[in-house]
Amino acid sequence: MKDRILSVDIFRGATIVLMILVNTPGTWSNVYAPLLHAKWHGYTPTDLVFPFFLFIVGTSIVFAYKNKTIGAHTYKKISVRALKLIGLGLFLGAFTISFPFFKDFTDIRFPGVLQRIGVVFFFAAILFLNFRWKTLIAIAVTLLIGYWVLMTLVPVNGVESTLDRAPNNLANWLDVQIFGSHNYKPDYDPEGFLSTIPSIASSLLGIFTGLILLSKQEKKATILFGLGGALLLVGHLWDFVFPINKALWTSSFVLVTAGWANIVLAIIYYLTDIRKIEFGSIFRYAGANAIVVYFLSSFISKIMGQIKVGETSLHGWLFQKIYVHDVISMELSSLLYGLSVVAFYCLLAYVLYKRKIFIKV
Repeated sequence: MKDRILSVDIFRGATIVLMILVNTPGTWSNVYAPLLHAKWHGYTPTDLVFPFFLFIVGTSIVFAYKNKTIGAHTYKKISVRALKLIGLGLFLGAFTISFPFFKDFTDIRFPGVLQRIGVVFFFAAILFLNFRWKTLIAIAVTLLIGYWVLMTLVPVNGVESTLDRAPNNLANWLDVQIFGSHNYKPDYDPEGFLSTIPSIASSLLGIFTGLILLSKQEKKATILFGLGGALLLVGHLWDFVFPINKALWTSSFVLVTAGWANIVLAIIYYLTDIRKIEFGSIFRYAGANAIVVYFLSSFISKIMGQIKVGETSLHGWLFQKIYVHDVISMELSSLLYGLSVVAFYCLLAYVLYKRKIFIKV
């Protein structure tokens, strides 16, 4: 516990809270633009949330495995945890409240957020245990450049590949070939097969940040801030030839999001671990049971969306009855609903933390 860094816990918890907020508006028809994903190329604040979590997964790997003995027992624990995450994600993709409580096989989504977290955690942890930081940098660079080459130079069915949302987009085409009807959308999945490759680099960049935080370097906040700025610069320059795109998890997207993650973490680290300013405790509570809180929020949201109340769902009924008023805009009503959901799960996280209940997945 003495090696724990408060800013990392706060960053993880804040990311989970934001994930819940952007996933549970009152109505998707009325949402403030910053709380929506970019339609394709480009990014919004919402597009930073998931890569932030993969980034902090990498940082947390450093703290969790820095003194671990490499062996069958460690590999087993990593594998079991990864499989649990994938299993929980598949359960969310298959669950329905109608008996026998699972969708028809053709309607089940195979990729997903928890599935990607599980896969990325597995590979990032194995790589961290087996390679030094210089080799990890080389691996991250190879993944990002290799993905760029694949996406821009490999033709699809004899047609030049595109980065637009089209049948000759290599990542989208592979998702359809591999998963068929089990994608998020008929033509692609934002957590698809090929785009998982650069998402591993997102976690590797988090590992580098974890190594900096554990090092004897002075002015760590300054180093992280400078690293973040450098990644932002390179990412935005790369955007000219390989556009920033969350759905494709492009290499420029990896660098830009890791850049912002380093800058945000540097600010939190400076305030909490250096200046000892106390704030963000509620985020620390959420971070202590991050996966459980996220899973419950997704699971309960699915249930509320499927329970019928009149001609709408329980979710829609609560939103209309409590949050919709003539004196405020629908966007604000939608946001207030989301904030109420966040408050509920923050309270749950607080109770679990105070009762020392930490559920490890």
